[in-house]
Amino acid sequence: MSERRRRSANPGGGEQGPGGDRPYAYGRPPEGAPSYDERAAGRAGDGRAGSDSVGSDGPGRRRPGAGRDTAQQPRMTRAEMRKAGQKGGQGAGPAAASGRGGKQGPPGKPGKKRFIDYPRFGKSGVRRWVPSWRLWLSGVLVVFAGGVAAVGIAYANTSIPKLHDMVDNQNNIYYWADGSEMTRKGDTNRQIVPIGEISVNIQNAVIAAENETFRTDSGIDPKGMLRAVYNMARGGQTQGASTITQQYVKNGYLTQEQTLDRKVKEFFITLKVNQKVSKNEILEGYLNTSWFGRSSNGIQAAAQAYYGVNAKDVDICQSAMLANLLKGAAVQDPSLSAANHARAESNWKAILDLMVKDKLVTAEERAKCTVFPEPIERKPAANMNGQISYLVELADKNVLNRDKTLDQQSLDKGGFKIYTTFEKDKVEALKKAVDDVQAETLNPVKRPDKDTFVQVGAASIRPGDGAIVAIYGGPGVENGHHGNNADAQGIQVGSTFKPFVLATAMQNGVLTSTDDQGKPARINADSRYLADDMSEIRKPDGSLVIGDDGKPYRQANEDPGKRGYVSLRQAMQWSYNVPFVQLNQDVGGPNAADMAEKMGLRRETFTDPKTTTFALGTSTQSPIRMATGYGTLAASGKEAEPYSVTKVERSGKEWPTFAKPAAAKQVMEAAVADNITDVLVNVAKNGTGSKSNALGRPVAGKTGTTDDNMSAWWVGYTPQLVTSVGLWREDPAHPGLIPMKGTGGKESTHGGDTPTDIFTRYMKVALANEKKLNFPVPQPVGSQVDSSGAPVSASPSPTLSPTDTAPAVPAPDVPVVPVQPTEVAPPAGCTPGVDCPDTTPSAPAPTASPTKGKPSPSASACLIPALCPSPSASASSTATTKPTATPSGSGSPSP
Repeated sequence: MSERRRRSANPGGGEQGPGGDRPYAYGRPPEGAPSYDERAAGRAGDGRAGSDSVGSDGPGRRRPGAGRDTAQQPRMTRAEMRKAGQKGGQGAGPAAASGRGGKQGPPGKPGKKRFIDYPRFGKSGVRRWVPSWRLWLSGVLVVFAGGVAAVGIAYANTSIPKLHDMVDNQNNIYYWADGSEMTRKGDTNRQIVPIGEISVNIQNAVIAAENETFRTDSGIDPKGMLRAVYNMARGGQTQGASTITQQYVKNGYLTQEQTLDRKVKEFFITLKVNQKVSKNEILEGYLNTSWFGRSSNGIQAAAQAYYGVNAKDVDICQSAMLANLLKGAAVQDPSLSAANHARAESNWKAILDLMVKDKLVTAEERAKCTVFPEPIERKPAANMNGQISYLVELADKNVLNRDKTLDQQSLDKGGFKIYTTFEKDKVEALKKAVDDVQAETLNPVKRPDKDTFVQVGAASIRPGDGAIVAIYGGPGVENGHHGNNADAQGIQVGSTFKPFVLATAMQNGVLTSTDDQGKPARINADSRYLADDMSEIRKPDGSLVIGDDGKPYRQANEDPGKRGYVSLRQAMQWSYNVPFVQLNQDVGGPNAADMAEKMGLRRETFTDPKTTTFALGTSTQSPIRMATGYGTLAASGKEAEPYSVTKVERSGKEWPTFAKPAAAKQVMEAAVADNITDVLVNVAKNGTGSKSNALGRPVAGKTGTTDDNMSAWWVGYTPQLVTSVGLWREDPAHPGLIPMKGTGGKESTHGGDTPTDIFTRYMKVALANEKKLNFPVPQPVGSQVDSSGAPVSASPSPTLSPTDTAPAVPAPDVPVVPVQPTEVAPPAGCTPGVDCPDTTPSAPAPTASPTKGKPSPSASACLIPALCPSPSASASSTATTKPTATPSGSGSPSP
């Protein structure tokens, strides 16, 4: 037998033999077992160090004080020791008494078991920190029990106030930019009526429109509430309550803020209301606390405001229209705009059909509602006359756009102090300019079919900042005009869109040529484009654009004539259509749309950028947005979002979301913006906007006129102020634009006429106390790149002629007195602008003709006399045609 398996001569004497007592495998104790010193101390303390007795646990189990294992007394395996430790018995030995799983006890006895076994006893590593299934289950039960208790306590403590205690409306106060009070809006019209005095028709219409299961549901929409909580958790916009009961609770018992705390309160109050209050009482409360617009809270006030009747007398047709207002009166009141009217009529029909479907009315009763019930005319408060109502509407809109937690109903409840950017003197000056020009040009008595329903919309903004300092929204609500023309939609902007196309070409380049790096070549205003009337348009690859009739598309100018190749500077000066339609092809319509959006225009109002005539302003923009886009040019390429509110307070505290908007963004190179400004200075001084010369200071701008004289524009600016003026005709009772041919006694109306006149008169007053400033001197940008499809040797550009050179910007104190050229018919047999001799008297600069403001086609000189034909030929039929001001055109393919 080997020495290793030989039994010790003194089995009880663990200290005998070489190396001392080594009972563990490989000479070291396993994890959790006592060390040799602890074993020795245990034997000594037990008084049985030499004993070889077996513990009471049975064979193979040694006591803590036993000697080392032998063949007759085998030692414990690690698994056995772990089990012994878990049981906490004597087999655990000193490990159990050492405090590893419980409280230390006397030697030989198990430790005290913990109430919560965490960290887990007898486990090592990660398993020691992973809760057992018992612990998990216990935790879930505790949380559930706590939640039930909390719900019970909250439900028991929830009280339902009386309906009359919920009325707490206050005024909103609006302030001018200088801090003085502008007006107050409030005194909400409300009259609470019992359910018996509310027509059954309106009750049924509201149930069909808002909550068809109202009579049978529990009052809670779990999906809707979870969706709202989820949206709030991720920072998104919340959604309104889904059931009539929830909406009633929100209207009557809670604030309008959209927070998680308010949603929880809404849940408990809704539960209690549904249990304690009858369905009729809930419906009565809802109809008496809902907002219907026109400062009407409650169905009685709404019935009077829209139809002049009491709530008990509302018929089925009127009921469906009033129920539609609960979806948001700001966008459903049919008297506010044509878009609102279309929405309201569509929803009105749908609600009537739902009432039939839910068997709330019969099909025969529904059939009687064939004509939309138009509301009566609104009766505004006296303190909302003139421009005040439009200013308040614009300020409210800005508040709601910048704080999504507010809605119109919460704003109408009042208590807000709203500080605006509107400057009283400029608002009054703009209104006076409009009134004076209209009084001088319009005569509705003499020309009732031409001078009625003429609309003006205007906006004035600080470039580089975005503050709206003045607007003209219309003749006033007291005159039956409720829509805000300064923020009007649906009016085509005409040729005022052309600078955005030129900006794209200068900033991004044209697709017809590349630079040294292979990128689209950036061009300058000296680039020459064909300006002949009825010219074909080519794609960047040189192929012809095909019209809707399958033939090559030909673009018309507003007046006929062949002008050859002109610089883009002169094309902008006289607003020729052909060069800019071709330029739009060369830059790519979608690229022009992107640039216009960056400069401040709204993409949702664009027509399809891929259409051939996109450059001619077929898109619709409001005067505010047009002023924003041109303000980017005035600020050397920095776009600033327009705003009208600087601060909002409620209950003495400043509302947190109304800090000044972010600083203006640089959306194009300053050199590009300054070069376009230089081009537009030439338009204002020598082109279609020459009426602005009366301002007596540097002005840049662009006129715009659309097909059939549907609208006319002027958007102009100085370094300090940008103002846009739009003119159109529209009968508020019959939405849709009316042609302005003959308006003001003129054959046609153009942007260089009435809009420019209004601009000039207003700006004289608005800038009276401000310094005359020059625009920045433009730095060179791009290179001359002729249009796609142009011949290698183009005819000389009229812009190169000494008589056609754009003059320099005048000294700010010296007004320009334009020189009138004399129109002379060119000789027969030549093409005006290409090979006709120069018949124009020498003049320092081209100026507007006494009639329309454009030069005659004969003004283009023949620079090489040897190539000019004999002057004896008969005159061209186009030479004596007097051109008109800025064309735009819808761009329909011409035959």
